Amino acid sequence: MKWTDINDIAIELADSQPDTDPLKVNFVDLRDWVMALPGFDDDPKHCGEKILEAIQQAWIDEVA
Repeated sequence: MKWTDINDIAIELADSQPDTDPLKVNFVDLRDWVMALPGFDDDPKHCGEKILEAIQQAWIDEVA
């Protein structure tokens, strides 16, 4: 997975963090959790606020 695989990342986060409200996650934790996902392999430097916002929104949509 890469940073641009936003929907796949959101699904994985929903599965790996089932008791977490995505609305209350700060971007530092979100970035760390994404990088810890199995199969995630991308350069941390390729991640920015817009990507994290998109991942957070996709995660919100996934659990809604």
